[in-house]
Amino acid sequence: MSRPRTRPTREETRRRLFRAAADAFARHGVGGATVEEIAAAAGFTRGAFYSNFATKEELAAAMLEDHLQRSVTRNMGMLESHPDPTGFVAALRADEGHDDDPLHQSPLLQIELMLYVARTSELRPALGDRLRTMRNLVGEIAASTLRAAGAETELEPYELGTLVVALEDGLRLQRLADPDSTSEDAFYDALEALQRLVLAGSREEAG
Repeated sequence: MSRPRTRPTREETRRRLFRAAADAFARHGVGGATVEEIAAAAGFTRGAFYSNFATKEELAAAMLEDHLQRSVTRNMGMLESHPDPTGFVAALRADEGHDDDPLHQSPLLQIELMLYVARTSELRPALGDRLRTMRNLVGEIAASTLRAAGAETELEPYELGTLVVALEDGLRLQRLADPDSTSEDAFYDALEALQRLVLAGSREEAG
């Protein structure tokens, strides 16, 4: 007897659509990829796509939210294993990501999706919430690692997070515009340079 065919769960369906969309966006750009192409690449019909997302913009916003939640879990795990700033940045640099998070594999696509979603007024507030969450997360991590190294800063964690997130997004955008002058590791190199400045300043004050 043939085994009964099982329908994919909602979570599995979304995961397959996320992976297919990431591939389609990388090939054609977010604006150029079609719902039909994404659904077919994921092995679904247009109906299956629209039963999960009302529009391509909603899919893009869901991909960003999914990436945020996975980033929170991954970064907090790294912080637990690498509480000092040098070790944490080294872990970030060595992190090759996971297959269940296609946006982690393509930081440039994150920027494209953010710009795409930002053009949709009804989705823009959620994008703002995501940005504030990232600033808080990154700021708390930065403050924690600096304290572990014995360094203090007058900046509040949210201010630290705002600076680091802006640095990361800015360098991603520069790499998107001019990859020849902006390496894949430009953000990590900049983080390490900032760490050296902060730690050196802290030692001078202590001395």
